[in-house]
Amino acid sequence: MTDLLYTDVEESLRSSIRSTLQRSLDEGLPARLADEPETDVSGLWRTLTQQLGLAGLLVPESLGGAGASAREAAVVLEELGRAVAPTPFLTSAVIATTVLLVAGDEENLPALASGERTATLVLPWTARRGAWTPVHGSAEPVAGALGADLFLVPIPGEAGGTSLRAYGRDEVELEPITSLDMTRPLARVTLTGAGTEIVSGASADDAVDAALAAGAALLASEQLGLAQWCLETTVQYAGTRTQFARPIGSFQAIKHRLADLYLLLVGTQAAARQAAGTLADGGDAHELSIAQATAQAFCSDAAVHAAEEALQLHGGIGMTWEAPVHTRLKRAKADQLALGTPDRHRSDLAQLVHLPAS
Repeated sequence: MTDLLYTDVEESLRSSIRSTLQRSLDEGLPARLADEPETDVSGLWRTLTQQLGLAGLLVPESLGGAGASAREAAVVLEELGRAVAPTPFLTSAVIATTVLLVAGDEENLPALASGERTATLVLPWTARRGAWTPVHGSAEPVAGALGADLFLVPIPGEAGGTSLRAYGRDEVELEPITSLDMTRPLARVTLTGAGTEIVSGASADDAVDAALAAGAALLASEQLGLAQWCLETTVQYAGTRTQFARPIGSFQAIKHRLADLYLLLVGTQAAARQAAGTLADGGDAHELSIAQATAQAFCSDAAVHAAEEALQLHGGIGMTWEAPVHTRLKRAKADQLALGTPDRHRSDLAQLVHLPAS
């Protein structure tokens, strides 16, 4: 059985990431990006890469990475989710890196591991394992494209099947798309060059499917971190905000809502840890698919509910632009559509466990 507990190494990693984010990330930056989308946020990624080596977390040591597992990557995403940090960790260090690892391409991985370059998988951000089609000329909306140096694109092969090709920045055209969550900007990617083939046929399909599965499994940890921030921040606020000469947290109605939210997050943590642990163990593919579908079916909705409760329980201040709650709600709603909606994952889960269709 997968161990859901955190190791000492993971807790040490969490502490390092949280302290680095506290020093390097301006708390008001996520909100400002809605008005100032051209703001340069690359400095935060350089800091996380140079000081903590996060870009190469999943890359083997022989290729310049840390040789860590999905468990450590999950802890990273919990902390990045808490801070709604505008970094390409999920799109580049998890999804694109997994594509290259499964495809057996070692040429591009050292540059990704060092943080010298970032990459993205060019598919609509709603694509999920087993539910995507090769790109015909352009794709949208693509996450992580605007700041990427390398574009991994599955296109139709000349002899049928799929050809997975790598494109440089000079071989694509990028058009920004306004996103609800501007901390993870979206773009339309149009292919203008020929690219270089990495792998083709079933191997290309397997690499893309593995990357989308890994992305969905670990996205649950980002949603977990976001939801935990919402609960902790709201509990703190309820203990200091007074009404009728009493902290609002002393009112029974508020206590019950926060207790219900805590219980929801216990289940969210279990689902996210199971998905990350199963991915790290590299066991049965069927078990991984079940864990991934379960995590996304549960954690996506849980994160949105936590953010909605946080906004409501903050009262009038929660509705203002100055309050950071709205940045978590936007990330939660955007994540709810990313890498497959909860309804799609529930449908996948029903087939995986042989539940009859309604």
